[in-house]
Amino acid sequence: MATFHHLLLIIALILLSSSSYISTKELEEEEEAAINRFKEYLRFKTAHPDPNYTAPVSFLINQAESIGLQSKTLEFVPGKPVLLLTWPGSNPSLPCILFNSHLDSVPAEPDKWSHPPFSAFHSSDTGNIFARGAQDDKCISIQYLEAIRNLKLVKNFEPIRTVHVLYVPDEEIGGFDGMAKFVESSEFRELNVGFFMDEGQASTSDEFRVFYADRSPWHLIIKADGAPAHGSRMFDNSASENLMKSIEMITRFRDAQFDVVKAGKAANSEVISVNPVYLKSGIPSPTGFVMNMQPSEAEAGFDIRLPPTVDPDLVKRRIAEEWAPATRNMTYQIIEKGPIRDYQGRPLMTLTNDSNPWWPVFKYAITSAGGKLQKPEILASTTDARYMRQLGIPTFGFSPMSDTPILLHDHNEFLNDRVFLRGIEVYESVIRSLSSFVEPSH
Repeated sequence: MATFHHLLLIIALILLSSSSYISTKELEEEEEAAINRFKEYLRFKTAHPDPNYTAPVSFLINQAESIGLQSKTLEFVPGKPVLLLTWPGSNPSLPCILFNSHLDSVPAEPDKWSHPPFSAFHSSDTGNIFARGAQDDKCISIQYLEAIRNLKLVKNFEPIRTVHVLYVPDEEIGGFDGMAKFVESSEFRELNVGFFMDEGQASTSDEFRVFYADRSPWHLIIKADGAPAHGSRMFDNSASENLMKSIEMITRFRDAQFDVVKAGKAANSEVISVNPVYLKSGIPSPTGFVMNMQPSEAEAGFDIRLPPTVDPDLVKRRIAEEWAPATRNMTYQIIEKGPIRDYQGRPLMTLTNDSNPWWPVFKYAITSAGGKLQKPEILASTTDARYMRQLGIPTFGFSPMSDTPILLHDHNEFLNDRVFLRGIEVYESVIRSLSSFVEPSH
């Protein structure tokens, strides 16, 4: 019954919201202006290892001022600004809505691209806009602002809850100097966040994707020691032999997890992924390696991603007892790259059923914009959303890109201009619905 009341309230608010007539020509001009602002933002070189944060933050502040939003720049680590924009609601005592995107992007290899990765080349034939960050996630950075521009200046909409838009640095390298510092600040606590929305991923179908959890990353380093020996000698427990045994065990585990995915019993994001990323061994020489010497040390590194449904203690036990046991002269190091449980020890997940009052509101916002949602998913990778879920704040990952190839971190990353504009419409509905939601009193 509570859900029915939620939807009735949203419908009433939408029907009561005013809108202004706009001609076809004016609409086309506004769409072109929005696309141009997107392309201008894409041209800022914010790729690691040396992202330029100053210029894009200045650009975003100017855009915020043009639509009457308040802005505040915070700097918890020198040279790494956090930008907070604010649209005050009529009832600021209610917990606010916070929309997030990140300023940085991964590097690009220009010689592998058909167009310079920071030129924002706009194809007149296809409408595709090519740029690093076009999907991940500079699109939503601008779509938030364009949606607010339309709601505030064209449709005269006034939110009940305060709406904040956040831009953070360093998400692509873990967010430790960005979101992780922000959530520990007094500025964050003063916001009283009730709902948080972060980036998602493109969908190759006509349905949008929504994510209720991320996988948590671990970096595993395994080292093996053994007696050095002549290359011709065969003996037990050499460093390389022991490391190879570990790699074989890890490979069998990886294959078993992957077989579950291949059989259609689980999505890739629902299993534990373990992938080797480096091997280090041997005695270097001016011409390569000394081939008649067996080394006394060998090392391998692995990227591990854990879904929230997995018990991390069981994985640690497997590593200690099977993959890197001390009985084989092995040691290991697990580097946990961020939180894996919330403040109450629960998995980092946001419920997607009616027990979460934000879920039916979000679903209605999508359908009222003419969109469809796929079954909620766990994100295979990791975003800054984990820092909010750690605090128990309801959090969804969502980027309104349908009928779009998934190209984040890929060469020739692009977003179609029609998909970009459609995303603005969707965010208008999402921002309007979430900021208008008031839980019924019991």
